[in-house]
Amino acid sequence: MSSNASVQMADSLPQTKRKRLWRNLYNQRYLQVMVLLGIAWMVIFNYIPMYGIIIAFKEFNIIKSISDAPWVGLEHFQAFFQDRNLGYVIKNTLGMSFFKLAIGFPLPILFALFLNEVRSIRFKRTIQTISYLPHFLSWVILGGILTTWLADVGIINDLLMGLRLIKEPIVFLAEPNYFWGIAITSDIWKELGWSAIIYLAAISGISPEMYEAATIDGAGRFQKMFYVTLPSIKGTISILFILAVSGVLNSNFDQILVLKNQLNEPASSVIDVYIYQVGLQQGRYSYSTAVGLIKSIIALLLLLIANSVSKRLNNTSLF
Repeated sequence: MSSNASVQMADSLPQTKRKRLWRNLYNQRYLQVMVLLGIAWMVIFNYIPMYGIIIAFKEFNIIKSISDAPWVGLEHFQAFFQDRNLGYVIKNTLGMSFFKLAIGFPLPILFALFLNEVRSIRFKRTIQTISYLPHFLSWVILGGILTTWLADVGIINDLLMGLRLIKEPIVFLAEPNYFWGIAITSDIWKELGWSAIIYLAAISGISPEMYEAATIDGAGRFQKMFYVTLPSIKGTISILFILAVSGVLNSNFDQILVLKNQLNEPASSVIDVYIYQVGLQQGRYSYSTAVGLIKSIIALLLLLIANSVSKRLNNTSLF
């Protein structure tokens, strides 16, 4: 009897779990519908279009379907690595991305740390609102503002000439030597406040008891920032750094396209703009897909490397 009872209990356990599972799904039916909509959106717009990657290995023509296009193997990949424009395209992409990462990544952290030390709530909210307002403006609008400011009769030239730093107006966007600085500075200006929100949210989750203990030990404000705040948000910094490293080949297409012109082209041609010009303007869809695939593979490798290094150094990783 005891053996039969144990068998019946074993058979009933999976049924109990299934009933509990269906009961939970029913109770969470509205949340589950929201999740299913998100999954459907991701499948439709992220996974199904991946079928088009195969045109990187074909000679695709919009007149014919993808299945009718002839296979060419790695021909487009070889053409990219033999392109005479490859050198300065890679140089501009990596150069601007490196400086944006080296300068633009730590600045929001510092901004959040110092803003957290402000005691006046009204002043803090005012500064925070002003700082992240540019994020909500498109690069079309900001590009027009920058073009006006940096013109030979713009406010920047008026200011520099008023301070007697220059004798004649400079058309900044017509000089390739100034483009990197303009792109990096304007990107930081646009995203500084918005990027700091994540760090401010992480700082707000730190227990006040840690600061009280540091105060009892005689720590000043800067010592609290260095020994309490920074170690407490180390995980957030690591995750965002991993994502930033994986996106190092992304050169902010909207920004570059708005500020780019024929005069500064030697300094403004990056991979994203190159793909747009070759793929859409010249109609070389297979070639541009091959270049985009190369970029995606490199981004994946950078993500894996950054994730592995972060996991070994501070035991924080995405996966």
